[in-house]
Order: sequence, then C-alpha cells, then structure tokens
Amino acid sequence: MPVVLRQYWFGAAVTSPNQFNTAAGGTLALVLGYLGYRRLHVFPGITAGGYIVASVSFTFAMLATMLVVLRLDYSRVQFAISYVLTSVIFTLIHLIVRRRRRVCFGVIPGGRTNRLPQLGSVTWHHIETPDAPTPPLHGVVVDLSADHSAAWDSRITSFVLQGAPVYHVKQAIEQLTGRVEVDHLSENTLGSLNPNDVFFKIKATVDILAALCMLIVLSPAMLLIAVLIRLDSPGPALFRQCRTGFRARPFTIYKFRTMRIATAASSDEEARRRAMTQANDPRITRLGAFLRKSRLDELPQLINIVRGEMSLIGPRPEAAELTSWYEKEIPFYHYRHIIKPGVTGWAQINQGHVSEVEAIKEKLNLDFYYVKNFSLWLDILIILRTVHTMFTGTGAR
Repeated sequence: MPVVLRQYWFGAAVTSPNQFNTAAGGTLALVLGYLGYRRLHVFPGITAGGYIVASVSFTFAMLATMLVVLRLDYSRVQFAISYVLTSVIFTLIHLIVRRRRRVCFGVIPGGRTNRLPQLGSVTWHHIETPDAPTPPLHGVVVDLSADHSAAWDSRITSFVLQGAPVYHVKQAIEQLTGRVEVDHLSENTLGSLNPNDVFFKIKATVDILAALCMLIVLSPAMLLIAVLIRLDSPGPALFRQCRTGFRARPFTIYKFRTMRIATAASSDEEARRRAMTQANDPRITRLGAFLRKSRLDELPQLINIVRGEMSLIGPRPEAAELTSWYEKEIPFYHYRHIIKPGVTGWAQINQGHVSEVEAIKEKLNLDFYYVKNFSLWLDILIILRTVHTMFTGTGAR
C-alpha cells in the first residue's frame, strides 16, 4: 500500500534500492507473519487475535535486523507504515471473520461441562459415550478436574493424538465469553490475575505522554464543548465526583457535565441512587445525551491520566457510594482495583454502563478477564472497539 500511494498518488517513482528493499522485505515479512499466525496452535476465541500482532511484530523485527546486519538501504518511514498497516488490517480482518465464524466443540460429560453457556458462534456437540462418533471438531472441552473412567481417559488421549486441541472447561468459557469468573481465591487465582509489572510501568508512561498530546490537540474542541454546555443548561461545564481508583484510593474524576444540577442528597441511600444513571434518565440534558453517546464527555479525564490517577484503558472507576455498596454485595469486587481505572475498557465496550448488582457481577467478570489478559494486544483491540463505539454509539450510555 505505501508503494502504491507513492507511485500512483504522489507520482514518486519507486525504483531506488531503499524503496525496493523495503517493499520486498515488507512483503516477505507480511507473508511469513501470516503463515506464522496460521501455524500457531490458536484457541478460536477472543485472544486469538493477539497472535497476529505477536507474529507480525516478530517477522518485521527479524526483517529490520536483517536489513541492519546486511547494511541494506531501506526507508524507515515506509517500513513503519507497512508494519502498522499490516497489524491493523490483519487484526480487523480477524475481528470480522471471528464474528461470522461458527465453531464446533466436542463436550466430554462430567464436572462443569453441564453448565456451558449458549453462544451464537459456538455449537456444543455432546459426546454421549467414549466410542461415539463425532463430526469435524475445532476442539474438545473437558473438565480436567473431574474424575473420568479409563474409557474416557483413552478417548481424550485419542483426541490429542489426532491433533484435536483439548481445553479445560474454565479456559474455554473464559476465551469464548471474555469473562473470568472467580468462585474463590487460591494461589493459582492470585498468580493468574496479577498484571504484568513491566507492561504496567511502560503503559503508565505511555498513558501520560499520550494524554498530554491529546490535551494539546483537543483543547480547542474541549473549550467549544464547555461553552456549549454552559449555553445548554445552567451550571458548570465540568462535573466532579469522588471515585474509587487504583488500590482503592479515592480521587476526584473530571467529566463534561451531561446532567442538570441537583440539590445535595439528604441521605446515603439517596446519594447512592443519584450516582446510578438509568436508561432514558430525565436528568440528562439535550447536549448531554449526545456527549454520552459519542463518549466526548470523557475527554476531561485526560487530566486524571496526566495526574497519574487513571489510565486510557482499564476498569471503569465507580462512585465512592456505589463502591462501598458493591463491596458488601459482591465477593472479590475490591480486587478490580489492582490496576488503574480507565477512560475506556473491556467491560465498557462489551457491556456499557450498568449499576444494578447482578449486572455489576457480569461486569466484574469482564474486568477480571482484562486483568488476567493485561497486554498490548488487548489494549489495541479495546481502542479499535472504542473508536467504533464513538462513531456508532453502540454500547455507550
């Protein structure tokens, strides 16, 4: 694509050695990256796309090393554009294909396999007996913690020998639904939910730098929004509220005001009720409805990111009144504060804003999934989905 743009749109001849070397090497890295992704034994769920970025990054890194070692001329700009385009386009293709793809899993009876969720993209084929025939399967789901007879153990082994991937039921549910359910904390649970410390520190630095740049670039638009809010309804342009943040520390969040100013709450119950946003909430102003749907009301949270209180991506910070309530009603709720809250996140793009206890339990499972799979790939996916939400309004409220 960079070659086509240079030659046909800008009239630049692509005949120099550095342009040719970059185009040829980029094509080779793209093909090898795709083949490497196909060769990886990938679970056909949500995290499969992470192998795209990993595989493409590896092949392009090898290409860069080869160009430097052999001292070949190449265009750094074209190289960078090729890498970014390859990663983004292949990731988008993966997301589109994954949405339309239907997979079939064989299910070995016993244990938690009798409580598999009904998913539109998954067909569960229950294998009734150890010698029962099966259709072509993308994998086999079994509760490895349950006791199985010798006949079932032999059949499970035969699936492995045939090259059919065998997944533990908990792993299958997590990857296909994007939720991590925590029934009790154990050594394994704590270890799997602890985020990568190196990536955590790198991400914090990138968050602050990105937020500073966005504040500079978006300041005219933010000033215009603030003026429109003051004209739309009486009251300040910014909304301030005490939220629970990283390691359960309270902080003041900044957002554009989208509701009419109300009188002070007379009780804790009323304060908790006001902290909940209901569907078609009458307190939302005309301009506020648009700001919420487009997520533009979140822009002042860039200030919180610069101050180190929030991240661009992470669990949604809840009002202090709601946090106290949820911690009493939902086991392990406080564990979501192990990483910084974010402007957008895995739960926000998959569920939107909720406030009732049962819905919050589902949201907590989504938050745990993000903590467990804390990575650059998942952040890229969330950014792409957030941009889609901003233009379509899907998932926002």
